[in-house]
Amino acid sequence: MAHKAGFVNIIGNPNVGKSTLMNAFVGEKLSIITSKAQTTRHRILGIVNGEDFQVILSDTPGIIKPAYDLQKSMMDFVKSAFEDADVLLYMVEIGEQALKDEAFFNKIIHSKIPVLLLLNKIDTSNQEQLEEQVQYWTEKVPNAEIYPISALQGFNVAEVFSRVVELLPESPAFYPKDTLTDKPERFFVNEIIREKILMHYKKEIPYSVEIDTEEFFEDPEIIRMRSVIMVERETQKGIIIGHKGAALKRVGVEARKDLEKFFGKQVHLELYVKVNKNWRNDSKQLKRFGYNK
Repeated sequence: MAHKAGFVNIIGNPNVGKSTLMNAFVGEKLSIITSKAQTTRHRILGIVNGEDFQVILSDTPGIIKPAYDLQKSMMDFVKSAFEDADVLLYMVEIGEQALKDEAFFNKIIHSKIPVLLLLNKIDTSNQEQLEEQVQYWTEKVPNAEIYPISALQGFNVAEVFSRVVELLPESPAFYPKDTLTDKPERFFVNEIIREKILMHYKKEIPYSVEIDTEEFFEDPEIIRMRSVIMVERETQKGIIIGHKGAALKRVGVEARKDLEKFFGKQVHLELYVKVNKNWRNDSKQLKRFGYNK
């Protein structure tokens, strides 16, 4: 049997459930998930291997109109997802009308590669609404195959994955067959800590934060990590730390539990907070954090 391999890129507006679908496909939590927009900042690859296939999934940031340099870099990740895709998964949710960026939407409807339009969160709708939505999207994106799904509940996820494998070109594997992702371990440490900040802090705080894991030492029984939470202003530093350090401690405790699950061994995590003024508009800082290539 011929071997298939290719890049399958997931795009859509913020909060549409791209990361939930990616994790469901991969069977591991690679992309962080919260109810806040712009949770995904990077392009994250998740690799699913079978005997005769390799699916390289790409979770990209939700499509937005950029307000500062960090967001421009995030949209560059989305642009790159169009360039190397063998199959495009365009995710929408019940009641959604179109992408926030018309140029991206035009790329989808004029795509030369297969497009699967995934109508997500159908567990929140009824049959009549679902039929209306399928009709709407059939007219809006006539080049797409439409699949109603629930990424959270797993409905139709296996069927979509089977169709993806069918559509892949014949090719040898791009990555070693035991590879799960293209990201290093420290990336996932940073993401897990950032997820806890997204969950527990409001307003601008989560979007002003970047994590830098400065130390990562692995022994047979324990991994020792030292991570710095970067903020843009002194006032934000105080909010992150909280009264008598309580808020920062909560982030550390919850992150450590998830890290121990992720790495499968004991974790010692030290967290610090530093002010790094205006890092979201600083090209050198953005490059350091992996946004500008």
